[in-house]
Amino acid sequence: MIYQRIACLCTEAVETLYALGAQDSIAGISGFTTRPAQARREKPKISGFSSSRIERILAVHPDLVIGFSNMQADICRDLANAGIEVHLFNQRDVAGILRMVQTLAVLVDRQEKGRKLVAELQSQIDAARAQATQWAVRPKVYFEEWNEPLISGIGWASELIQIAGGEDIFADLAKHPGAKERVVADAMAVVRRAPDIIIGSWCGKKFQPDSLCRRPGWEMIPAVQNGMVVEIKSPDILAPGPSAITEGLRQITNLIARWQESRVHS
Repeated sequence: MIYQRIACLCTEAVETLYALGAQDSIAGISGFTTRPAQARREKPKISGFSSSRIERILAVHPDLVIGFSNMQADICRDLANAGIEVHLFNQRDVAGILRMVQTLAVLVDRQEKGRKLVAELQSQIDAARAQATQWAVRPKVYFEEWNEPLISGIGWASELIQIAGGEDIFADLAKHPGAKERVVADAMAVVRRAPDIIIGSWCGKKFQPDSLCRRPGWEMIPAVQNGMVVEIKSPDILAPGPSAITEGLRQITNLIARWQESRVHS
């Protein structure tokens, strides 16, 4: 069966379906969707992320609903009880992102476009890895996903830092899928791990580098001292879809290259 009315409760499904040329199959989208911009103009917004009303989703008469993670498990259960087919993705790493693309391609009968998109994404990953091999020193990177409390980066963000040639200072926490398990309870732990680069990507709100730099004791962090505190907007990296690679990985790679250049001239 080829699905013709897909309700997308997660932003990366929307982005991927457009990239596959299957946007006509989208019956509704998450209100958090930002990519591509035209999706917000063309498609009805039917859900939030962790909270949704089943009647709004059912109103677009989907023949398939696409969700992501345990945070959408309850609404997916309710939709299944209402007789709707549901596919709940749970990709947490780069390989999972590529599998998600391949799976969606099959669901909308765009297998060849899916293979091409995966190949393009893999090529960008390979290029970033190749560039990283030229550097003898890997900078230590702190990725902050939230500020109250401090939450370090999710799995694929940590992996993208490694691919780009950095070392995630909280790689030990990144293996945990839940935000609560990635809380950095002691802010001075960041100071002690002395990151060379700080990436802020506060999910759902604008990163404030000045407030970060004013935290007690953080003036001692190399990244703060050297002006290497940078935002990557959350839609560019925190949705586990193509943009995490095309936008997130690209920005991390450029940031690490900038750090390497400053090292040479310091």
